[in-house]
Amino acid sequence: MRRKLSSMLLQGVITAAKTAMVVIALAVLAAPLSAQSAKAVNAASAEPRYPIDVTLTWDATLSNNVTSSRFWMQGAGAQIHGQFYRGFGAVADIAGTHTANINSSGVGLDMVTATFGPRYTWSHAGRKFQFFAQGLAGVANGFNSIFPAPNAANTVQTSVAVMAGGGINIGLAPHVALRAIEANWLRTQFSNSTTNVQNNLTLGAGIVFKFR
Repeated sequence: MRRKLSSMLLQGVITAAKTAMVVIALAVLAAPLSAQSAKAVNAASAEPRYPIDVTLTWDATLSNNVTSSRFWMQGAGAQIHGQFYRGFGAVADIAGTHTANINSSGVGLDMVTATFGPRYTWSHAGRKFQFFAQGLAGVANGFNSIFPAPNAANTVQTSVAVMAGGGINIGLAPHVALRAIEANWLRTQFSNSTTNVQNNLTLGAGIVFKFR
């Protein structure tokens, strides 16, 4: 009986030893693959395929209420931009500007634009300098003003907004950049008793926050 128990115990030890050897061999074989997988994961974490950035800007707009009458508006804006393939991406832009007195007329204007469209970004000098060009379209909403109409005047009006331009970002830190300058042509179509078209020049600068 003792011999039988000893034999069974010996067989169990031998089986456990064989199992341990197999596990150790598999671990040794799998180690290089695990290291390569870890490197791939780290590389993917270090270099994301789809970077996103958020920009907060101060904006100034040179507009016109009639063909030859121009005035400045000031305000702020926010953009969210995603880069998807070799510099190509998309951006959504929301901006609001204000003036209290258009050319001493006693009439003010508040305008909010919401536009969306493609952007191409080109990086230079180790990504410290980034140059971009874009073309956006959306809507503009004007309020707290006077918009002529056939039978009366409205204080609120909505218009198509088309914008094209570009700018320069200068890297300050891994996740922060300076929007040194952004310049866009902005076309709106608010009624003004003449052409009902405004060709605006918008200028902006601000801070870019990068999410990697």
